[in-house]
Amino acid sequence: MKAIVYRSFGGPEVLELADLPTPKTQQDSVLVRVRAAGLNPADNVIRAGALADSMDTFFPVVPGWDFAGVVERAGAGAPEWTPGDEVIGYLREPVLHHGTYAELVAAPVTAVTRKPANASWAEAAGLPLAGLTAYQAVVEHLRVTSGETVLVHGASGGVGSLAAQLAVRSGATVIGTAGLSNHDYLRSVGVTPVAYGDGLIERVRDVATGGVDAVLDAAGHGALASTAAVGRPGVRAVSIADASPDATTVFARHDLPTLKELVQLVEAGDLTIRVAATYPLRQAAEAQRALAAGRHSGKIVLVP
Repeated sequence: MKAIVYRSFGGPEVLELADLPTPKTQQDSVLVRVRAAGLNPADNVIRAGALADSMDTFFPVVPGWDFAGVVERAGAGAPEWTPGDEVIGYLREPVLHHGTYAELVAAPVTAVTRKPANASWAEAAGLPLAGLTAYQAVVEHLRVTSGETVLVHGASGGVGSLAAQLAVRSGATVIGTAGLSNHDYLRSVGVTPVAYGDGLIERVRDVATGGVDAVLDAAGHGALASTAAVGRPGVRAVSIADASPDATTVFARHDLPTLKELVQLVEAGDLTIRVAATYPLRQAAEAQRALAAGRHSGKIVLVP
């Protein structure tokens, strides 16, 4: 099969297209023909070697955690899946070796659920990690409730757009920071947009005259510094981008029941996945450069 690999840590230039053996399938695993693989900022961080001291690495590494595809073979211990089933998955292993930038992946049944019937392959591949992160930030950590006012920094991005929609669905008034080109999109999902940059605090105060109850930072670049100025007493804050003593840092945890719930929300029309760009598998390096540069709003997806 074809796959993207890197044989040493470094910049995007270390990524190459290679021929690898078909992944082996264990009894409780499925072999999936990948139709799309989602990119995440963690892919760049890991490829650069930032987690080399905390994760065992076996080169060559196939990067990637998100995938959507079709089951080709199911192990004897995976009777719930049959060839032809359309699935998505979050394939995060404790070691760096097998990833999802590939034509085929072998995934345990605990990592796989059915693909949303109304989502494209690219949209489906953009759901697992971003959706789990957004859900765990909004529902589990911030515990957003009806009637609250929530500020989402980076509300047009992969995680931010899903988090904003989940907060809207919770009955909150949601304010989202984004560039002007993304304001119409935010309005379309029920979010009040405000522009980045100088004067942000005043613009948020103009919309949320009583202050905000909760803040989600999906943008970084010091966005959390405005929290105290726009928040009500006891404002709650979480971040997926910057560490701060005044905010809880959120990382996605694998949670199959939550992933299944996210699929149901997509199928019900309560959640949409914003795909910014797709790249062929062989252009994985360019896709990662685009991700690092912030050229696109929404998910970037590889298509084998």
